[in-house]
Amino acid sequence: MTDAHYTSLPQWPTAYPASGASATLKLLNEDFLVTELPLQLPSGAGEHIWVEVEKNGANTAFVAQQLAEAAGVNEWDVGYAGLKDRYAITRQWFSLYLPKGETRDLTLLQHPEFKVLSQSRHVKKLRPGDLQGNRFRIVLREVSGDRGGIETNLKAVASQGVPNYFGAQRFGFEGGNVEQGRAMLAREIRVRNPKKKGIYLSAVRSFVFNEVLALRIQQGLWGKTLPGDVMDEAGRPTGPLWGRGRVSSTDEAQALENGVAERHAILCNGLEHAGLDQERRALVASPVDLAWEWLQPDQLVLTFSLPAGNYATSVLNELLRTTEPDRHTESEPAALD
Repeated sequence: MTDAHYTSLPQWPTAYPASGASATLKLLNEDFLVTELPLQLPSGAGEHIWVEVEKNGANTAFVAQQLAEAAGVNEWDVGYAGLKDRYAITRQWFSLYLPKGETRDLTLLQHPEFKVLSQSRHVKKLRPGDLQGNRFRIVLREVSGDRGGIETNLKAVASQGVPNYFGAQRFGFEGGNVEQGRAMLAREIRVRNPKKKGIYLSAVRSFVFNEVLALRIQQGLWGKTLPGDVMDEAGRPTGPLWGRGRVSSTDEAQALENGVAERHAILCNGLEHAGLDQERRALVASPVDLAWEWLQPDQLVLTFSLPAGNYATSVLNELLRTTEPDRHTESEPAALD
């Protein structure tokens, strides 16, 4: 793939040998259970109502819209920490700005695709990223292939983690957000909608990070540090989230990162001029409390937690190849966490 056009996503390499196995993911909504792990719980007092919602077959933006309508507030007065998959059963928190004196019992709200489990007041609005992470329970059906290979990779993932790739959902339908972002940064198209502009910039930035991580794996550097690496608080090497300023890595690590930037010059130069600052992201994601169980010879259940911003697909990709029912559409919002 060149810097000229980005019409599809590359097949980024995995850290561990392919098991050759395959499975069906999200055959049923209940096969993908996600529970949001909040940074804090509501205090019981304040100008915002926090509601815990369980949704089944609805996307986060739709639920926010329905809550706003039920409470009689504007959509921008509804906050949430992260987008969650539509084709799943998920639990997450929403906040609604309702000053003292105004009351709404949203637990009475009836909808076939979601229910409000509880509500309480709090002093602040929920904003994107206001979560510790997510807990997953994933049922993989119709598993075929080398069961031993899957088990071997599960043990490797549990001890060494997985490449902290941004998931495919970050890049939009068939990766189209990266090409739209390139065209926007190259001034071939003009994007006036600030929300769309943010989505395209995020996709481009995430793509460059994935390219850096992929190159390190291709060069046999998985699980290793390079001279000049910038380490995070957990002692793990990091990669660049591109923006203004020089990368903070040095020596061999900086040379590798700058080499990727040169290959994707339009993207990286555009991100610098878009006003984003250089940031770093861990190259390794470490699932917490990873456990697995075979319910039947062809049915595997996984449970684990991931910090905010890490993707369950990064774990699955190291185990086997998954396919989903053909029901996603171009207009479907992406889950970002």
